[in-house]
Amino acid sequence: MATDQLSLIFGALADPTRRGILERLAKGRATVGELSEPYDMSMAAISKHLKVLEKAGLITRTKEAQWRHCQFEGASLKEASDWVEKYKQFWDGQLSSLYGFLKKQDY
Repeated sequence: MATDQLSLIFGALADPTRRGILERLAKGRATVGELSEPYDMSMAAISKHLKVLEKAGLITRTKEAQWRHCQFEGASLKEASDWVEKYKQFWDGQLSSLYGFLKKQDY
C-alpha cells in the first residue's frame, strides 16, 4: 500500500465519489450528513471516503457539538498539480513538434 503523499492524493482522486465530495467542499464547509445527501450509500461508506480524503490531506474534519464538519484543503493539491504540470509541458512539446511536421508535409 502506497504511503507517500502523492500516491495518497492520486488514490483519493481516483474515486468519483471522493471527487464529488471535494467539488462540494470547494464551495464551502459541510457536515457529513450534507455530504452524504447526493449519494445512495450508508453513512459508514461516506465516512470511509472522508477518511481517505483526510489521510491524503485534501480535507480536514472537525467536531462541533454533535456535528462533524469537513473543509476542503486545496493547498494539498499543489504537489499533484506540479507533478502533472511536468507532463503537460511534455505533451505541449510533442504537439508542437507534430504541428511542425504536418505543416512541412503541407497537410
